Amino acid sequence: MISYYTEDVKFTLKDKRKNTVWLKSLIQKEGALAGNISLIFCSDSYILDINRKFLQHNYYTDIITFDYCEDNIISGDLYISIDTVMANAKEYEQDFQTELDRVMAHGVLHLLGYDDHTDEDIAMMRLKENEYIALKNEI
Repeated sequence: MISYYTEDVKFTLKDKRKNTVWLKSLIQKEGALAGNISLIFCSDSYILDINRKFLQHNYYTDIITFDYCEDNIISGDLYISIDTVMANAKEYEQDFQTELDRVMAHGVLHLLGYDDHTDEDIAMMRLKENEYIALKNEI
């Protein structure tokens, strides 16, 4: 089940049903099954608190992913800072929805085992993000 929540921000995701179908399709195309995934949309200050408390990082970020996957069942919590997504959309000259889709895909790709520590990893993540943003546009 894919669930949507907000913390410390007023935000409503457009077309949750389509988004759920999209994320499940992404997971299925990667050869896995969707378990319990929570997307928690929050503010910069909320995600900074999480980053400090759980990861000992003292900086803002667009997403923090907590992985609860078991075997081939993809489960986790995705904390997404709406503030940072908005700022990144402006910086990268993207519309907000495309940037949000990229971040959601990015978090799910982390749950699927993709990483972004090396230049090669980053290139693969971008390729997959673009592939799945295109998939969403087809749904």
